[in-house]
Amino acid sequence: MKQFVMALLTLFGVLTTLTSSAQEVPKIRVGMIGLDTSHVPAFAKFFNGPKLEGDLASIKVVAAYPGGTDFPPSKNRVAMFTEQIRGMDIEIVDTIPKLLEKVDVVLLESVDGRIHLQEATPVIKAGKPLFIDKPAAGSLADAIAIFELAKEHKLPCFSSSSVRFGAGLQELKKNESLGEIAGAETWGPCSYQDGTPDMFFYGIHGIEALYTLMGTGCESVARVQTADADLLTGVWKNGRAGTYRGLRRNKADFGAVAFGTKAIVPMTKGDGYEPLCREIAKFFKTGVAPVSPEETIEIFTFMEAADESKRQGGAPVALQDVLAKARAAGQK
Repeated sequence: MKQFVMALLTLFGVLTTLTSSAQEVPKIRVGMIGLDTSHVPAFAKFFNGPKLEGDLASIKVVAAYPGGTDFPPSKNRVAMFTEQIRGMDIEIVDTIPKLLEKVDVVLLESVDGRIHLQEATPVIKAGKPLFIDKPAAGSLADAIAIFELAKEHKLPCFSSSSVRFGAGLQELKKNESLGEIAGAETWGPCSYQDGTPDMFFYGIHGIEALYTLMGTGCESVARVQTADADLLTGVWKNGRAGTYRGLRRNKADFGAVAFGTKAIVPMTKGDGYEPLCREIAKFFKTGVAPVSPEETIEIFTFMEAADESKRQGGAPVALQDVLAKARAAGQK
């Protein structure tokens, strides 16, 4: 009997060791570049929280590089968010090369899109899978350069607004009562920042929502600008029309409505950052981007075409012309 009990205890010990080992799977080490946006502490809480499950449980932010530029939203906030990240037990380093020595993957969070190409380049060349927070870049030419460099190095890379993966928008996109989506309208806050095209800073949220519903294939954009708002109308290759209303005064909530072949359905709820964080975690585990480079480049072409339409007094502007001009500029 004593031998039997001892055997059971031994077996229990082996099983406990195996279970413990199975639970101690090394986490993917995440580094952050650019501590000058509220996304930084918000994302870190999701990735480093005490009660993680699913894909979120597989990654952890371990180091961060503050960065920062003279861009007002950056210089006024980088010190504050750096201290918040330091207080979360995340190591702060003073260069990107030092960061890359300590991490497996990277979140490029810098709020100033104008430096994204500069910051993304060493990450891509080091072979670290990369998520780039909105906007992917400060110009269409830079966005193209980033994704072409990633392609050259066969590196997984994607960029997205958090709005894309919100439950409300995803449910609207998949709503079977719509039939086929024949058109869509989205709206949201649209403040500008000097140094980047008008839509890049905040308009991208609503424009990405428009693309989530409409898909790629927009051929032209026309823009009307008033004191209170911007109205962008895109015409897709199959004749569908999609509009984005950028709100710069008055009430400025996010919203969307889809016009289907069988019904017209509004978006009924919004979301925070968690759905995007789950997609980022899944991306870092699988290396599969949930948004293609082609779609992101088209979104940036759409926004750049909107600026060109403004310069032309609201005339429709062909996306293919804007894209060709940007590619030519990038080759100089």
